[in-house]
Amino acid sequence: IPVLEALRRRTDLPIDVPVGWDVDADPADVIAAYRRAAERSDAVLADLDLDDVAADPNARPTIRWVYLHLIEETARHAGHADILRELVDGAIGE
Repeated sequence: IPVLEALRRRTDLPIDVPVGWDVDADPADVIAAYRRAAERSDAVLADLDLDDVAADPNARPTIRWVYLHLIEETARHAGHADILRELVDGAIGE
């Protein structure tokens, strides 16, 4: 099943797309929004096979590529957050 078809079938799922940064946001709210986004991604991808491809005629990535890209992006941003934390508290990892 192409990814876009799966997305169209799941239009009942809420989409939380922040428009800007809220520096006063409660960390618990930020984590909850992240978890909702992860749950939405899980729901969209649940019925797809790793070798299914997106309906984008220019890219046609597989679901396998999408998963790996999400892992890569999560790791990258976790690294950025770790750098910021080190700047704040001075502690470094091993």
